[in-house]
Amino acid sequence: MSTFLDSMIDRARADKKTIVLPEGNDPRTLEAAEKALAANIANLIILGNKEEIAASGFNLEGATVIDPATSELREPFAEQLAELRKAKGMTYEMALALMDDVLYFGVMMVKAGRADGMVAGACHATGDVLRPCLQILKCAPGVKLVSSFFVMVVPNCEYGQDGTFIFSDCGLEVQPTAENLAHIAVNSAKSWQTIMGTEPKVALLSHSSYGSAKNDDANKVVEATALAHELAPALLLDGELQLDAAIVPSVGQSKAPGSSVAGQANILIFPDLDAGNIGYKLVQRLAKAEAYGPITQGIAAPVNDLSRGCTADDIVGVIAITCVQAQAKS
Repeated sequence: MSTFLDSMIDRARADKKTIVLPEGNDPRTLEAAEKALAANIANLIILGNKEEIAASGFNLEGATVIDPATSELREPFAEQLAELRKAKGMTYEMALALMDDVLYFGVMMVKAGRADGMVAGACHATGDVLRPCLQILKCAPGVKLVSSFFVMVVPNCEYGQDGTFIFSDCGLEVQPTAENLAHIAVNSAKSWQTIMGTEPKVALLSHSSYGSAKNDDANKVVEATALAHELAPALLLDGELQLDAAIVPSVGQSKAPGSSVAGQANILIFPDLDAGNIGYKLVQRLAKAEAYGPITQGIAAPVNDLSRGCTADDIVGVIAITCVQAQAKS
């Protein structure tokens, strides 16, 4: 277990939050729940068929198991959802039908204050996880964009913060505009402060450093950097920077002399989803890095997506991070 994950678990234990796990039909979720309960990380609510979960063989003592199909919460949740979405044409009957969907039921538990956050995605696509979040929880105050990030913990690495980085956006925004990139950069810095508690140093990445290439793709990152400086003037943030200029001090001094970030970045903002998704998976597989995420940022309450290739240990890590996010909200 990494120092980073140890830190998240210790912080989660210090102020326990309630996390809902909607995918009680997935063995990895139940294994993760068993481990999280044994480690005293969080209070857990597991959604699914009670008999099937009880017969799973996992020790889930201390968890609350709720079957949305039979729960007494179905009708009040449907009433609340219908009221929230009436301007979009939702009726009570439509909302009641959505209570059969564990993701909608789980998000309603967060909305109603019965849970502090939700972790899902082991057996659901990202779009399915986020749709109810955006419809019900919406963006946090003052936030214009929901995006995602991975916490990457690279072993035996001298770069970043002792090998720890935030990579963003690697899961949601396919072709972000310059304005969207700027918001992703600023929100990622806030996420770093919440999770790591140290100063964020943000690099907006490109195939170009300080004008070494002139084209529309590089220009988008230049524009995004300027917009991000307007949004957060005090933030240590720079771009456009090539990856080596962002994290390697000697290369940063050569390619971006005078930069306050070059060679020191702990947050890497990728220009599009192709770059971000490929980048995090390369580091995860070739450098044997721990990859926690995709963690969402910008939603009014912490709801985090999982890769469908996740392990039970990955889920435990995301549960702990979600607890830390919930502590910051409260």
